[in-house]
Amino acid sequence: MQLIAFIIIYPILWLISILPFRLLYLFSDFCYVLVYYVIGYRKKVVRGNLALVFPEKSDAERLKIEKKFYSHLCDMFLEMIKSLTISDAQLRKRFVFTNIELINEYEKLGQSIILVSGHYANWEWMNIMKEYVSHKGYGVYKRLTNKYFDKLVRDIREKRDSTLITTKNTFKTIRKNQDNDVLGIYYMVSDQSPKPLPNYYWTDFMNITVPCFNGFEVLARKANMPFIYFKIEKVKRGHYKATFNPLTPEGIKNYPKNEPTELFYRELEKQLHEAPEYYYWVHKRWKHRDKVPPEYQK
Repeated sequence: MQLIAFIIIYPILWLISILPFRLLYLFSDFCYVLVYYVIGYRKKVVRGNLALVFPEKSDAERLKIEKKFYSHLCDMFLEMIKSLTISDAQLRKRFVFTNIELINEYEKLGQSIILVSGHYANWEWMNIMKEYVSHKGYGVYKRLTNKYFDKLVRDIREKRDSTLITTKNTFKTIRKNQDNDVLGIYYMVSDQSPKPLPNYYWTDFMNITVPCFNGFEVLARKANMPFIYFKIEKVKRGHYKATFNPLTPEGIKNYPKNEPTELFYRELEKQLHEAPEYYYWVHKRWKHRDKVPPEYQK
């Protein structure tokens, strides 16, 4: 069944990917009406999340954010499909790096990098970075259940000489590259909600205490690598800019345990306050807020 589903859907995805951008976004507008008004995809989750984190806003203000988010969600999904056939020249125009010279400086120093962002704007097009740097790119991801669509996602994201690795294999890959003098950029989207296990660190995210993954900090400490926040902003429809923001410029070992994780969440919060419509609100990010361990309770 997995193969049959892939055989049926893949040609449709490919046809969508070759649409000119003007038609692609007209189709996105149609998808928005279908997803938001007809299907109502996860609308209850989105509305609940916005009410939790923006209690000071009026219902009308939150509704405006909600609608803008769904429009962006449809854009982002179709932009990911567009990645099947988009050219490097198009990507260079549509995904711009404001301070790529910072990464070039790390190259000169012979340093690999931990690069972290949240589910914000469009992180799917960032692999065009390979056009500007010599580091080998690695994206940490979770495998899809359907092995054929998993391969499709891998092919899209590895199109520009990047490699996808699972969380379990990340440190092994880092160590192997260090042993072989291979410079790497290890990219993680790290704002998911883990299970509330006793060993997880909890922090305030948008004034709500939640468990959080801090594997990026653990890896950076073990490998003694710079820890950089990857700030992606939506400039206009189909256009993004990305800025590298070093969160531990003095070296991560000079920062107390969990402080780098706190710095990451504070940077992500700034983006949510600046333009909340570009965050991935369909996640149940705050679902464990009623399970806060005693040591983290206010």
